[in-house]
Amino acid sequence: MSEDVFKRLVEQYSKLVYTVCYRLTNDYQEAENLTQETFIAAFKFNEKFIGDNYKAWLVKIASNKCKDYLKSAYFQRTKPVAIEDLHHIQDEGNPLNIAVSNEERKNVRDACSRLKEPYKSVAMLYYLEEKPFEEVAIMLKKPVKTIQTQAYRARDKLKIILKEEK
Repeated sequence: MSEDVFKRLVEQYSKLVYTVCYRLTNDYQEAENLTQETFIAAFKFNEKFIGDNYKAWLVKIASNKCKDYLKSAYFQRTKPVAIEDLHHIQDEGNPLNIAVSNEERKNVRDACSRLKEPYKSVAMLYYLEEKPFEEVAIMLKKPVKTIQTQAYRARDKLKIILKEEK
């Protein structure tokens, strides 16, 4: 399969593959990851594909990737947070400012500075400066969904860094 053919497949079927992954996992971040894994697997094993129904082939790969993820030990240990819960937290104000003393806020700022880009700038703007996702997206010239994903991933990385410091 040539690079151009593969590129057309990604453009044509990425929304479908993402929808399949999201419906099976109910987690938009993991659906994005599984969509990428699906296309990586398709590219890697394209010589084993027989036929011309790429759509069905990609959906099958995506559903298998999702099934593997749902059976994984990682998924069994963690529970995805519903997007509605995240908006509810955001609407109430930044939890860091509600519960964190000045000393802890300094620790969080130091932890943010230890993050690699793009998480560092997103964490600083969203968690410490309390800028809304839309404003951060404009400032960093990225889509809002990308900023949301990076903020949630930065939060997970910050938790790890702050645990290590205790």
